[in-house]
Amino acid sequence: MNNIKIRPQRKARKVRPTKSKNVTSNYDSSFEYELHSGILEDWQHHPETENYIIEHKYHPDFIKKIDGITILLEAKGRFWDFPEFSKYIWIKKALPKTKELVFLFANPSAPMPQAKRRKDGTRRTHGEWATANNFRWFSRESIPDSWINPDKREGFKDES
Repeated sequence: MNNIKIRPQRKARKVRPTKSKNVTSNYDSSFEYELHSGILEDWQHHPETENYIIEHKYHPDFIKKIDGITILLEAKGRFWDFPEFSKYIWIKKALPKTKELVFLFANPSAPMPQAKRRKDGTRRTHGEWATANNFRWFSRESIPDSWINPDKREGFKDES
């Protein structure tokens, strides 16, 4: 019996209809145009933008206060897809200056999911992604002794 796990696939998004050729360029739809040229003629149309945030919760793998900063240590074997790794950029933006999100990669040289092959044949790695997005990151070998129980470091390195 083959024990292959099949991940469920999301349904494809419905394609949004293209703008009608009869709609004036300032309007998103003929309905908007009809409203603005009729019953809402005294209203401003698309005068400004409003920012909004979709609230989520993040549960860090490990937390410790070091040198007055609360370190949120995320242990990552690998990233699986774009939504997973992009969420950390949003988490970082939401954190106060008293907290820092740091990665501990099992293999920082592992390629990112969907990473395109470069001309030299390599692909973007987890470590390169973290550096490019201004995250501090470590591997088993590079995590500072002050952050761990140094008596157990040798056994920690051998597990890879």
